[in-house]
Amino acid sequence: MKHISTILSVIALGLAGFLFYQQSAQKQDIKKLSSGDNRLPASEFKVAYFDMDTLEAHYDYFRDALAQAKKKESDMNNELSSMEKSYQKKIAEWQQKGANMTQAESQQAQQEYGIMQQNYQSRKESLTQELYKNTEDLKTSIRKKIEEYVKEYNKQKNYAFIFAYDPSSFMYYRDTAYNITSNLLDGLNTAYKKK
Repeated sequence: MKHISTILSVIALGLAGFLFYQQSAQKQDIKKLSSGDNRLPASEFKVAYFDMDTLEAHYDYFRDALAQAKKKESDMNNELSSMEKSYQKKIAEWQQKGANMTQAESQQAQQEYGIMQQNYQSRKESLTQELYKNTEDLKTSIRKKIEEYVKEYNKQKNYAFIFAYDPSSFMYYRDTAYNITSNLLDGLNTAYKKK
């Protein structure tokens, strides 16, 4: 019995020593991390940015895609305008007949008018969705081309981060020494012209 209490005391003392050692080792690790010993040297951590507004204004593929989207929107508006004009013409014909229309003709005109409104709304929704999908596809395509080129470009430059800057972004200061916009524009436009 006497030996059990001695054994337990030795075990407790050993455990306390082990915990003390673990705690002091953790404190040393925390000191190393807080002092910055494990940080990369500043020369190995390179950051760059490109100006998105300039890219949008001067990237040929972006301008062509924007022109394509505007043409599609214009075509949509022309088609809807044409439908509306033909419907207005039909309504004008009904108004001219006005009092000379029979009850059956008047009901038929009202039904046709309801169908015309439904057709117009249906076509407008369809064209709007098509335009939205087309615009989103173009945005995705542009983003993909930029990302692919930046990835290829960075193989030689070894930047840790390359940011896209636009006036509404979270960046409040940028040093123009790290602006790679002109390099990206040259490369993107050259790649686009090859295709």
